[in-house]
Amino acid sequence: MEKVGNNSSQLSVKQEEPTLVTPAEETEKGFYFLSNLDQNIAVLVRTIYCFKTDSKCNKDAVKVIKDALSKVLVHYYPLAGRLTISSEGKLIVDCTGEGAVFVEAKADCTIEEIGDTTKPDPITLGKLVYDIPGAKNILEMPLLVAQVTKFKCGGFVLGLCMNHCMFDGIAAMDFVNSWGETARGLPLKVPPFMDRSILKARNPPQIEFQHQEFAQIEDISETSSKVYKEEMLYNSFFFDPEKLELLKKKATEDGDLDKCTKFEALTAFVWRSRTQALRMKPDQQTKLLFAVDGRPRFDPSIPRGYSGNAIVLTNSICSARELLENPLSFTVGLVQKAVNMVTDSYMRSAIDYFEVTRARPSLAATLLVTTWSRLSFHKTDFGWGEPIFSGPVALPEKEVILFLSHGKERESINVLLGLPASAMKIFEELMQI
Repeated sequence: MEKVGNNSSQLSVKQEEPTLVTPAEETEKGFYFLSNLDQNIAVLVRTIYCFKTDSKCNKDAVKVIKDALSKVLVHYYPLAGRLTISSEGKLIVDCTGEGAVFVEAKADCTIEEIGDTTKPDPITLGKLVYDIPGAKNILEMPLLVAQVTKFKCGGFVLGLCMNHCMFDGIAAMDFVNSWGETARGLPLKVPPFMDRSILKARNPPQIEFQHQEFAQIEDISETSSKVYKEEMLYNSFFFDPEKLELLKKKATEDGDLDKCTKFEALTAFVWRSRTQALRMKPDQQTKLLFAVDGRPRFDPSIPRGYSGNAIVLTNSICSARELLENPLSFTVGLVQKAVNMVTDSYMRSAIDYFEVTRARPSLAATLLVTTWSRLSFHKTDFGWGEPIFSGPVALPEKEVILFLSHGKERESINVLLGLPASAMKIFEELMQI
C-alpha cells in the first residue's frame, strides 16, 4: 500500500500554444449519432502514458505522434468534430472536421521525478494533460485533447483528455493502439466499426426490468453532508495473486458458493469495507454499480472494433446491516446476481429506459466500481516501446473505485479510491488481510 503525498506537486511544465490537428484526408461531414449508452456517460477521462527507452530519445516524439494523429483521425473522423445537442435534446457529434487539440510541452525534470503514479493525483498528473481555458461544460470541450510533454531524461508523456461518450474502455484502447500502429507505419489491427445505430432504442420502447441503477437512495446516514465535508485522501491498495486467491477462498469457505471470480470477490470485499469505513447506519440502503461489457452479451454480439460505449451498468442494493452482518459469501452472491442479470433483453431494456425517462444513474449512498484491469493500456506503442506507466490522472467522482492491473504478468490489481480522512483510516485497517 502506498501512502498519500509525494513531492511531485513541484512539477513544473511549460505548455506551448495549442494547435488543431485535422484529419489528413477529407472526411464525412454532418451529424454522427450517439446511442443511449453513450448519452449517460459524458464525463471527461484523463489518462497518461509515460514512455522512456535508452535506444531512442524524445526528439521526434511530437512530430511522430502529431502526424499519426492526423492520419488516424481519417478512420475516427467524429473525434475531429464537436459535441452539440440534437433536435431530440440528446448529445450528437457535429462532424465539422475542425480537429483535435494538440499541445507540446516541456518539463524541467526527469520522468522518474513525477513521483508515485500508482494513485490518482489530479494536481501533479493534471499538469500533463491540457485543460481548455474557460470551458464551462462538455459542449465547449473538444472530444480529444492531446499533450506531449518532453522530459530532460529523454522520456516523454502523452496525456489525453477524451469524452467518455465517444468510447468505453475497450473502444478507447482500440483507438489509442490504432494511433500507435499508425505512428509505426502499420495497418490498423482493429479498424473501427462506426455505426452506433445498432444500439438505438426500440420503437416503441420496451422497459422490461426495474433498472434500480437509476434509483435515488435516501442518505439517512448523512454521509454526503457530514463525512464528505472532511479532507479527501486518495490511496492505492495492492492485491497480488496470493491476496486475491485468499479473498476467493474466504468467499467460498462457508460452502454457500461453489466458486467466484477475482473480480466478484474483490468487488464484494471493497463494497463491504467502504460501507464500514463510511460508518453508514445499519438501515442505510447502499447501492453497488459496475459496468459489464455488453459486446459478447448482445444478441447478435456487437461487431469487433465497435467504436462507442457497449457497457451497461448493473446494480445491487441492500442495507449496510445485511452487508456487514453476513459473511463475505453473501456479498459475493449479490455481485454474481448483478453480473448474471445482464442479458440482451436487460441491456435493450436499459437503452429503452433512457429513451423514455432520460434518467441518469444516481450516486447517492452508492459505490461505482470501474474495472480497467482487463484493458491493454500497457501495450500502447508509438515506436518507443510499451509505456513504463499508464493510467488515470484522477477519479471522475468521489463514489468511484478503480481496479487497475499491475505487474509484469498483469495478474495483480491496484485498487484506487478517494475517501474522507477519517474513513480512509478505517478502510486502510480493513485492507490488512
